[in-house]
Amino acid sequence: MRFKTMEMIGYLSAVAIGVSLGLIGGGGSILTVPVLVYLFGTDAVLATGYSLFIVGITSAVGAVGYLRKGLVSVRTAIVFGIPSIIAVFLTRAYLVPAIPANVLNYHGWIMTKGILLLLLFAALMIVASYSMIKKDTSPPSSDTALEPLHFNYPVIIAEGAIVGTLTGLVGAGGGFLIIPALVIWSKLPMKMAIGTSLTIIAAKSLIGFLGEMGETSIEWTFLLSVSLFAIGGIVIGTALAKYIDGARLKPIFGWFILLVGIYIIAKELFFAA
Repeated sequence: MRFKTMEMIGYLSAVAIGVSLGLIGGGGSILTVPVLVYLFGTDAVLATGYSLFIVGITSAVGAVGYLRKGLVSVRTAIVFGIPSIIAVFLTRAYLVPAIPANVLNYHGWIMTKGILLLLLFAALMIVASYSMIKKDTSPPSSDTALEPLHFNYPVIIAEGAIVGTLTGLVGAGGGFLIIPALVIWSKLPMKMAIGTSLTIIAAKSLIGFLGEMGETSIEWTFLLSVSLFAIGGIVIGTALAKYIDGARLKPIFGWFILLVGIYIIAKELFFAA
C-alpha cells in the first residue's frame, strides 16, 4: 500500500514538474531526479538518464506552443544550444560511465557513484534555489519586443558547454541558468527567453539521452507513463501562464527546492541505510 501511495505522489509530482516548466520555463526539471529516486525507487544513476528523456520530451511540447506564438529565437537557440548539446552527449556517453562504482571509502563509509551524483544534484538545487529566491533588480522588459541581438559568443558558448555538462551529469534541464543568460547576454524579453530556453532544454536533453541508449536496459512503459503526466502538466502550466505571473511563484518554488536539496544531502550523508 505504501508503495502505491508513493507511486501516486510520484505521478502527481510529475504533473507539478510540467506545470512549473510551463509557468516559469525552468526549475521543475530539477525535481525530476528526486521524484524518480525517492518516490519511484529508481536507481540514482539511471534516474539521471531517465530525467533527460522526461525533461526533454516535456520541454519539447512546451516549446511548440511558444514557437507558434513567435516566442522562440531560433538563432539564439542554435548559438547556445550547439555547445550545450555536444557537452551533454559527451558527458552521458563517456564521462558518466567513466565514474567508478565506488568513488570514495572513508572509514567504512562508501560514496557510491549514485550518492556522488545525488550530492552534485543537491548542490545544483541549492544554487538554483538562490537564483529563484533572490529579487530580480533588472528593469522590466517587454514580453514580445525584441531588441537587436548582440551575442557575446565566448561567454554564451562557454555557458552552453557548462550547462550541457551539468545536464549530462545530473539530468536537470538547467533552465534556471539558461534563462538569465538569454536575458542578460542576448537581450531577449522574458517570455521569448522562456520559449527559447525550453527549445534548448528539449534538444540537449533528448540528444543527451541518446548517449544512454545501449548502456542500460530502459523501462519504456514506466518512462513514457511518467512523461505523459509531465506533458499534461506543461499543457496546464502553459495555459495558466496567461493568467498567473510566474515571477511571483519563483521565490516560493525556490524555497521548496532549497529544502529538497538540504534533505538530499542530509539523507545521503547522514541517514543513508
